[in-house]
Amino acid sequence: MNENLKFMIKALKPIVVALLVMTSYAVGQDTAPPKRIKVDGVVAVIGDYVILESDIDKLSIDLENQGVSKQEITNCQLMGKLMEDRLYAHHAIQDSLLVADDQVNAMIENQVQQLTAQVGSIEKVLKFYKKPDLQSFKDELFEINKLRMLADKMRNDIITDIEVTPEEVRQFFYSIPEEERPIFGAELEISQIVKQPKPTEEDKQKVIQRLEQIKQDVEISGSSFSVKAILYSQDPGSKSNGGAYTMDKQTPFVKEFKDVAFSLKEGEISEPFETDFGFHIILVERIRGQEVDLRHILIAPEIDNDAVERAKSQLDSVRTEIAANRLDFAEAARLFSDEKETKFDGGVLRNPADFSARFELTKMDPTLYNQISRLKEGEISYPIVERDPQGGPSKYKIMKVTNRYDEHKADFAKDYMKIQELALSDKQLKTIEEWIDERIQDTFIQINESKADCDFANNWVKE
Repeated sequence: MNENLKFMIKALKPIVVALLVMTSYAVGQDTAPPKRIKVDGVVAVIGDYVILESDIDKLSIDLENQGVSKQEITNCQLMGKLMEDRLYAHHAIQDSLLVADDQVNAMIENQVQQLTAQVGSIEKVLKFYKKPDLQSFKDELFEINKLRMLADKMRNDIITDIEVTPEEVRQFFYSIPEEERPIFGAELEISQIVKQPKPTEEDKQKVIQRLEQIKQDVEISGSSFSVKAILYSQDPGSKSNGGAYTMDKQTPFVKEFKDVAFSLKEGEISEPFETDFGFHIILVERIRGQEVDLRHILIAPEIDNDAVERAKSQLDSVRTEIAANRLDFAEAARLFSDEKETKFDGGVLRNPADFSARFELTKMDPTLYNQISRLKEGEISYPIVERDPQGGPSKYKIMKVTNRYDEHKADFAKDYMKIQELALSDKQLKTIEEWIDERIQDTFIQINESKADCDFANNWVKE
């Protein structure tokens, strides 16, 4: 099997918008292996899971929709991927790596909300997926998500403790023939200084009083929190559904929001509190174990033109000082930047893919690329306005390309972090392949005779 294809197949993840691969579950396998299943369309049984011919067809259609040619991947390779996922899921259950139904249902609610927002109504969603009603749609999503989450949990458990030593990284790199070593694209190191226009204390107080009045209307006058959120909340992600969210400790919300949410009892409304997005109040509707169903209202204080001009003017002054060599860019970031994620690191931007300071041009976020594409090495931009895609207040920043690296063949010293990632991925892949080979031997597996001639990457057809 082609190595690039192997990496791609293993990285495939179900995308609910494009893929609804049906999963079938064979109950009652705990006592003894079943005899040959003569159900039309069954191509394999992996532990407690059944794979249908239609599962392969649906995965093939999904890949076509993503631009993958049928000539690139065979049905046998797709079937191998489906069998891997079910092997993971089967052993996740055997190893008690369970996924709570509430967690699956919370994901389904978010998916349904996203789909509805994309196409305009739940009726259009059901029509698109040819489902007679919402419950049957959710039932199918439940099977898809449950299997995927179990498989992910097992896969992560296999590789979670794997690390590579510097010596392993060195051996990995020098085991690659020089003519086959990867080519890394042109890269930049970027720093920035950010100024966030700030509202006045008077404007903040107006918002706090407004939220306190809404809280009073709900608690004393019996007004609907949901209706108030639809009318007044400025959170684009929840305004249309009455401010509703389901969250747990792992939900990627800001710390201040999570701290307040998990401090409340059912039916309790918080006092107004502040985050980077503005001021909030939260109503906790239901607590389900580690999960909380809540509604919230976000209102951001207005920022007047004077505050915007002050932020821009401050950056102009800082830029002038740096250009005149009276101030170093990194020191200026530590002194003046409002961005806590970068200011104490001298304004250095970190690549979210590997947390290094380098950004490969061909993989760079388009917004970031447009901001720095015309800058030469060492040049500092004029103040740039950046609007928050999540609806938060706009900010100004100046940017500098601190280093530029041309396209080059991998160099052990210069590209150590990237090589370390490749070495780790290689070790993880080998560990997973060993795990699969071992589990195939002690798992009930039955392959339909029509697929017995497939050249699978693993020994699914036991001899």
